[in-house]
Amino acid sequence: MSRAYNFSAGPATLPESVLRHAQGEMLEWHGSGASIVELSHRGPEFMEVARQAEADLRMLMAIPDSHAVLFLQGGATLQQALIALNFAAPGQAVDFVISGHWGKTAIRQATPYVDARIAASSEAGGFRDVPARAGWTLSADAAYVHYTANETIHGVEFRDIPDVGDVPLVSDFSSSIASEPLDVSRFGVIYGGAQKNLGPVGVSVVIVRRDLLERAGQPRADIMNYASHVRGDSMLNTPPTWNWYLAGLVFQWMLAEGGVDEFARRNARKSALLYDLIDGSGGFYRNEVAVGARSRMNVPFFLHDDALNAAFLAEAREAGLIGLKGHKVLGGMRASIYNAMPVAGVEALAAFMRDFQQRNG
Repeated sequence: MSRAYNFSAGPATLPESVLRHAQGEMLEWHGSGASIVELSHRGPEFMEVARQAEADLRMLMAIPDSHAVLFLQGGATLQQALIALNFAAPGQAVDFVISGHWGKTAIRQATPYVDARIAASSEAGGFRDVPARAGWTLSADAAYVHYTANETIHGVEFRDIPDVGDVPLVSDFSSSIASEPLDVSRFGVIYGGAQKNLGPVGVSVVIVRRDLLERAGQPRADIMNYASHVRGDSMLNTPPTWNWYLAGLVFQWMLAEGGVDEFARRNARKSALLYDLIDGSGGFYRNEVAVGARSRMNVPFFLHDDALNAAFLAEAREAGLIGLKGHKVLGGMRASIYNAMPVAGVEALAAFMRDFQQRNG
């Protein structure tokens, strides 16, 4: 077996050591006589897995006791609707800052339930930058302010936490969570699908300030009530146990590797390798994002001639580099270099890109 370097935006690459660990425990978990995916989610075996996963994530991200941690189904897009239902009154104003495709998705999911207002948007400039904080128009009566910390498709990232005063700050961190230290206390809600930086597809992490759970929100079924999920330890219904278990292994791996401080260093190095190569290619490759807003997680780039795209992707695959085709919204190429992507993988991509340019420039 020969594993490729997988630059897919999600489901994304997982640490090989984690996959091998899970492989070794797949048939029987710790002498239980069954796989962890076969054991009851309310049994002592899985309850311990769940407890340890939360404890490790809290340690990894320095999550304070003021915030609850949920492991839920449905992905980030479902959370965008649930956040509106749980934390805004019917028709109440909610401010959205739009910096790319997923910011537009977030406002679309909330629109049926709230007075969704665009506080700022960089769409007119093609989502090549984040909207400057000085230009935001915020509502005094907003239930919360929502922004997307890292836009997976357009490759723009907020490098600082925006100050929005006393209004709760809500953010989609799907593609940058646990990639560097973060002051969780400054957020009302942090949420994201695990399938980029934290684990496999099929489980989402929601970190919510406990006082927000006291809000009445809007009429909703109990299964859509965050407070009920907190009371039920994320087991209000049968959770995706295998996905939760695997995410827990990723948390343990990250802690053993040095935690978010170490991954911040690696991610800075990996992204610099690619951006320096692109910027130094004389126009053969280009990235159109403003330098100060460039994502460390997702690096979109274009070849100077689209006619070379098919050859680039085919030859990259032959070289063991997969998942580089850009999203259909933007086109071109995209290298997603999340926590589990080793520096060696980015070095291999950079070497391939230099060679491809020499042969086709």
